[in-house]
Amino acid sequence: MKIIFLGCQGSGKSTQAKTLADHLKVPYIGMGQIFRDKANQENELGQKIKNAIDNGNLVEDEIAVKILKEIITQKQYKSGYVLDAYPRNEAQLKGLESDINMVFYINITEDEGIRRLSLRSRHDDTKEALEKRLEIYHQKTEPLINHFKEKGILIEINGDQTIEDVSADVKKAYEANAKI
Repeated sequence: MKIIFLGCQGSGKSTQAKTLADHLKVPYIGMGQIFRDKANQENELGQKIKNAIDNGNLVEDEIAVKILKEIITQKQYKSGYVLDAYPRNEAQLKGLESDINMVFYINITEDEGIRRLSLRSRHDDTKEALEKRLEIYHQKTEPLINHFKEKGILIEINGDQTIEDVSADVKKAYEANAKI
């Protein structure tokens, strides 16, 4: 089972993706953390990724696709995984293999996302970077939601609930759709 989690910044998609991956006992792939880890490396790739993250931009599509492909071609990902926050745009979607089974869209209001982001403390969560990421999300990522809806694999979850309630809704929706 290959599952994607999408949602705007602060939606809780990482928390929910990790929770479902643990529940299903499949690997979790958190692209945001992978990019942040690579940004800490003292090399050209790390510097490119760091500059993108610090400025609120997406990691270059070519780099993002290459990194993901290196990961999912490893043996432990062959039977399935839960992918967090990827793809972020049409180019990344094209670079992703097409056998995705489910896409969870954690839907929250932008105000709630910003409120939640203000509670966490990451160095790249500056006001300017967050505004830029939200702008990119609306322009580049939101259109993917319709793509997955048209394919019949999108499951929308109300993210404006407690973490526990969102998790319960995700698990319930997974169970209902895994049987189809």
